[in-house]
Amino acid sequence: MQLDRRKFLQQGTLAALATVTLPSWASAAAKKKFITGVQLYSVREDMRKDPLATLKAVAEMGYKNVEHANYVNRKFYGYTATEFKKVLDDLGLKMPSGHTVMGANHWDASKNDFTDAWKYTIEDAAVVGQELVISPSLESGLRKSKEQMLRFMEVFNKSGELCKKSGMRFGYHNHDFEFTQMMGTETMYEVMLNNTDPSMVTQQFDMGNLYGTGADALSIVKKYPGRFVSMHVKDEIKRTNGNGYESTILGKGVQLVKEIVEEGLKNGGTLHLIVEQEAYQGIAPLECIKEDLNVMKKWGFKGQ
Repeated sequence: MQLDRRKFLQQGTLAALATVTLPSWASAAAKKKFITGVQLYSVREDMRKDPLATLKAVAEMGYKNVEHANYVNRKFYGYTATEFKKVLDDLGLKMPSGHTVMGANHWDASKNDFTDAWKYTIEDAAVVGQELVISPSLESGLRKSKEQMLRFMEVFNKSGELCKKSGMRFGYHNHDFEFTQMMGTETMYEVMLNNTDPSMVTQQFDMGNLYGTGADALSIVKKYPGRFVSMHVKDEIKRTNGNGYESTILGKGVQLVKEIVEEGLKNGGTLHLIVEQEAYQGIAPLECIKEDLNVMKKWGFKGQ
């Protein structure tokens, strides 16, 4: 296995990594400009049925950036990293970020090193041109106690070091449990932000997922300036059955989306605005994200 991996690196990946340019945040001299993109989980069924046609539709409606939510057996939506990069290039799209859960199976404590599975994740992310490698959740088995959580936060920092070697950055994407699970006097999210190196671990702040937990998204962004390189731009509406909230077209819900984005751009260190909508209230998903983009433009968040 090690011989095969070494051969792979020599023949392909290292050559591909050599062409990767550092993202804007990695260069102190670079001018910081935010981008607007869409999380492809928003159109997950369309991507499952016909990824090429869906990506073409996404490009035609005006998006220039996408974020993946499907990396299985070293393939993005069924394409190898090199193949998917070509698909995106042909459509004029970039993929500056993507979601792959980093779990216990990705860290070998006996070797104090990542397993090949996570190393491949980083390598393939670099090949497709990602700037951010984002873990979109944390397994329940890794957050049973504060002590256990702190141990894995060290792994987070090490993942940041690994990503940095390829000109990328590691990040975490929240759901809701990070704000409801207490660890002593701190929420899980506070433990995470207080015990990770900001230069190694950034946050993709999902303003929609935390709605209804009692957490105040705007206050959190203000409390931790510079920690949120990426944001999931998401509005929320009360479910018709009255049980919690679900996402909706931007501007139709109850979250202070525009204000949170403005704070992120001003003080949060935000460079990536990623639209995500997971529920549709009877409207076709592609139509929803098209309207979301129109709202972003109207609010002045067209980006690159």
